Amino acid sequence: MSERLAVRKTYKLFIGGAFPRSESGRSYVVNSSKGEFLANASKASRKDAREAVAAARKAFPGWSAATAYNRGQILYRVAEMLEGRRSQFVAELVDADGVGVRKAGELVDAAVDRLVWYAGWSDKIGAIRGSANPVAGPYFNLSSTEPTGVVAVVAPEAGPLLGLVSVIAPVIVTGNTCVVVASERAPLPSITLAEVLATSDLPGGVVNILTGSAAEIAPWLAGHMDVNAIDLTGADAELAVTCEEAAAENLKRVLRPPSAKVDWLADPGTERMTAFLETKTVWHPIGT
Repeated sequence: MSERLAVRKTYKLFIGGAFPRSESGRSYVVNSSKGEFLANASKASRKDAREAVAAARKAFPGWSAATAYNRGQILYRVAEMLEGRRSQFVAELVDADGVGVRKAGELVDAAVDRLVWYAGWSDKIGAIRGSANPVAGPYFNLSSTEPTGVVAVVAPEAGPLLGLVSVIAPVIVTGNTCVVVASERAPLPSITLAEVLATSDLPGGVVNILTGSAAEIAPWLAGHMDVNAIDLTGADAELAVTCEEAAAENLKRVLRPPSAKVDWLADPGTERMTAFLETKTVWHPIGT
């Protein structure tokens, strides 16, 4: 019997629920932490970013209108599917970060737990951030939260799975849609996560993942007039300044890079959820 040829995986982009190659035809080599060849990944272009923003905008009305409970159910389903591919993620983290199998397993488990944690917040964050306000008059004055819209996310270079999950989950659980620039150094877990998302009842376009150069793609997303906010967690100081200047053009919400190294295993808190929420206040006469 002749030796079987391996079927090599091609790592594509994730846009609108589909897996296209970059329109430019470009790709780049992804090496392991030891410098060994792992795969070729698509290198996204500005046109790919435009397509991703369009997909995110198209998905926003339906996703933001879904009940918080339904969004939580879908995030929990993502956690279930990620758990089912645990061994694959462990292998990819071992290659990407050079950690041992045990440590990689802990990181995958933490990513699953992080999704479950955010799923539980889906129908509670509104109660925490909303309020009934005292006013001088015969009126009800009620403040409630609404999603900001399309959020661009520069994912962290460290933590190619747990860090990625930790920046995506708080954006989408509150009703936003997103375009994510994955870790350039270790993009493979991000596309495997995209395969999980594609089979987890998440509507196409809610999460779009681009691989390639953040320095090339992020400034263009920051200046895009149909992007409402940008998370610069994974941007270096120079890239962050460039993106902040571009974001000012249409007054985007900007979540700046952390001033210190992030411990992705720590309690995430609610700050990332509230960063991309708007507050709507309505008045209503009492007794009417």
